[in-house]
Amino acid sequence: MSKMNSFKGTGEYIASEELLAAVNIAIALQKPLLIKGEPGTGKTMLAEAVAKALGKPLYIWNIKSTTKAQDGLYIYDTVQRLYDSQFGEAGVDDIAHYIKLGKLGEAFKSQEQVVLLIDEIDKADLEFPNDLLWELDKMEFYIHETGETVAAKQRPIVIITSNAEKELPDAFLRRCIFHYIEFPKPELMEDIVKAHFDNLEEALLQEAMKVFYEIRNMRDVRKKPATSELIDWIQALMIGGIPLEKIRKELPFIGVVVKKDEDLETIKRNRAGY
Repeated sequence: MSKMNSFKGTGEYIASEELLAAVNIAIALQKPLLIKGEPGTGKTMLAEAVAKALGKPLYIWNIKSTTKAQDGLYIYDTVQRLYDSQFGEAGVDDIAHYIKLGKLGEAFKSQEQVVLLIDEIDKADLEFPNDLLWELDKMEFYIHETGETVAAKQRPIVIITSNAEKELPDAFLRRCIFHYIEFPKPELMEDIVKAHFDNLEEALLQEAMKVFYEIRNMRDVRKKPATSELIDWIQALMIGGIPLEKIRKELPFIGVVVKKDEDLETIKRNRAGY
C-alpha cells in the first residue's frame, strides 16, 4: 500500500487502530468499506476525514427511504425535455443533454480518485443494496437512452454507513470490508474531546466524562448520549462557567446530553441519592 493512500486519521478525527486498519485494507483491496455503529460514533465523519487526509474530493450520497439505486447512477429528465420541446428550445433532440448523473455517476466520471460516501444505506428498501452489486463490483453502468457505458476513470474509495436498522443482503456483504465502530472507551474519548478544544481544563473534562459515562451505563436509558453530545455539553459548561462541584450535583444543561423525557426521569431516579 502506498503511503499516499494510507489513512492515519486527522487532527480533528481520532480513530482506533482497528478502524484505521479497516480503512487502509479497504483502500488496498479496492473494496467498499461498510461501517456500522450506533449513532454518534463518527461514521459519516469518517468519510470526511479520509477525504481530507488523502487530499481527495468527497462526494456524498445521502440515502432516504424513497431512494432508488438508479438515483445514484443517472436520471433521464423527460419532463424538462418535454417542456423544452414545447417552447422550441435548441438541442432538444440531444438526449444526452437531459441525462443527469447521480453521485455514483459523478464519482465514476471524475478524472481524479474521489471518496464516495453512501450514507445510511439501511434507510432504503431491501433491494437497494442488491441493485448496486454490479456497479460496485465492475465500477461501471450503462445508460440505455444514449447507449453509453460509464466506467470509473479512477476507482473511488467507497465508504458505506449503516445504523443497522435492517439487515443487509449477504451478496452485498460479501463484497464489502466490514467494521463495527465500538463506542469509544474513556481513554480514546479523552483524545477525541481534546481534539475539539484548544484550552480544556482537565478537571472539567474528567468530571463531565464521569457523569456522561454514568448516564450511558444506566440500563433503562433508551437514547444513550453520543460523542457529539458530550462535546456540546462540555462546551456549554465552559460557556456557562459552571463550577466543577455543580456538574455532578445539579447536571446543568443536561438537555444537551439527554433528549427524551423518560430518560430524564430515569436519570433522576438513579441519581436520587445525590
